Amino acid sequence: MQIDKLRGEMLDQLFDAILTLENREECYRFFDDLCTMGEIQSLMQRLEVARMLKAGHTYHQIEENTGASTATISRVKRCINYGNDGYQMTLERLYEEKSE
Repeated sequence: MQIDKLRGEMLDQLFDAILTLENREECYRFFDDLCTMGEIQSLMQRLEVARMLKAGHTYHQIEENTGASTATISRVKRCINYGNDGYQMTLERLYEEKSE
């Protein structure tokens, strides 16, 4: 795991802080303080790229719809195929909640 290189008290604190958030409004407030607009846009773009890849969209469609570069799309695809299943787990949970 690449994240193992970052593991430690400060990263644990960040994750624990995120886990305390109770609703979308709290997320907006926390991430607005924590991240720049560019960082937030990058995160949301990567999640949308992952969703579109999992749905079978082409690189061209993804690039057109998200504005993501082919390098970003490739990186997300590599994470989906060879990563820690974080995108898969999160997208499954996200869409399970929406279908309930």
